[in-house]
Amino acid sequence: MPIMIPDALPAAGILTAEKVFVMTESRAVHQDIRPLKLLILNLMPKKIETETQFLRKLSNTPIQVIVDLLRIDDHVSKNTPKAHLDTFYQRFDDVRDQYYDGMIITGAPLGKVPFEEVKYWDTLVEIMKWSKEHVTCTMFNCWAVQAALNVFYDLPKQTRTVKLSGVYRHRRSTSSDPLIRGFDDFFLAPHSRFANFETKYIEENTDLEILADSDETGVYLAVSPDRSQVFVTGHPEYDAQTLDNEYRRDINAGLNPSIPVNYYPNNDPQNVPLCTWKSHAYLLFANWINYYVYQNTPYDLETKRKPA
Repeated sequence: MPIMIPDALPAAGILTAEKVFVMTESRAVHQDIRPLKLLILNLMPKKIETETQFLRKLSNTPIQVIVDLLRIDDHVSKNTPKAHLDTFYQRFDDVRDQYYDGMIITGAPLGKVPFEEVKYWDTLVEIMKWSKEHVTCTMFNCWAVQAALNVFYDLPKQTRTVKLSGVYRHRRSTSSDPLIRGFDDFFLAPHSRFANFETKYIEENTDLEILADSDETGVYLAVSPDRSQVFVTGHPEYDAQTLDNEYRRDINAGLNPSIPVNYYPNNDPQNVPLCTWKSHAYLLFANWINYYVYQNTPYDLETKRKPA
């Protein structure tokens, strides 16, 4: 079934050209169905690129999904036109009284920045706590995982000395949890982060169930006991070229980055990179939408509202 997005959103044209089933608002209003409501808090600088990546992965879902886009503040972006933000993004005050079936909080390029120095930290904490009462299931990605572990488990920021960048092999747990239903015993997923998520540290300091990890990356996928929160430390939403773009950006910035692991054929950046994680990524998001959101959310979202 399709994802439902505004007619004029740039992602609509991109995904339609890729033969992805996208339903615009003008068509969706004629369908008599209770669609899922999904909120994406986009913390990445290149918002159009990031929203398109997530929408692409959400396209293989079992039911129509309405997607709202949320911005954290009114900061003027160097990477996203103001007109795009004003047209397609909502502010927290616009949605704080609403209820959602699912929510995604993206990563952010803040791996080395202390939480207290993040300019929108207080607002992010408020939104994360709000999600516990207003969202059936929230997915945190990359840096947002680190932030959520601090907010909900009071864990200090854990940072790697060398950036983790590349496509890594992960092992699924022996759990029969539906979020990893259909996963191979070992699968590939990309990472691009300074945040550190050692498996033993997460096991000893949280009540999260770890569904997938690796020796190189630590925890990749974990869930809360009530399945209302999903923690994805990598970037399954990435396109084939995203790591390449980041690598060349860092070269141009004089950061002397390491070549992303297991990404370029023959480890040669002159070769066209391969996307070796696409099937896993689509399955992860489809399982999340189906089993963690659709199967658990109430038909009437207003039932989540607490009595006065």
